[in-house]
Amino acid sequence: VQLQASGGGVVQTGDSLRLSCTASGGAFSADIMAWFRQAPGKEREFVSALGRRGMRTYADSVRGRFTANKDDAAKTVYLQMNSLQPEDTAKYYCAARDGSVLYRVVERYPYWGQGTLVTVSS
Repeated sequence: VQLQASGGGVVQTGDSLRLSCTASGGAFSADIMAWFRQAPGKEREFVSALGRRGMRTYADSVRGRFTANKDDAAKTVYLQMNSLQPEDTAKYYCAARDGSVLYRVVERYPYWGQGTLVTVSS
């Protein structure tokens, strides 16, 4: 199973950015796909998780600014990030697992992408 994320970049405060991540390989269904982020010197933290048929959940820190969507057939998840702030600066990782529970912890996801860097300048 491979996860390929893209869309990171350098933006200014208040700008928007859209990340995408596609899962491939074998018969993996990618029932649950999630976004995490890791800022320099900090632990990896949950951002959003999406299941089938529109199920989704967000971290409090991004709710209302970030919108995640999932194309089940394409095994692709998107993260639209609006009103970006310097504290959103991090490497963003997509993760995936089978099942139906929208876990918010790193340890529950066996598959990870390589990450894409988002830098928000003030």
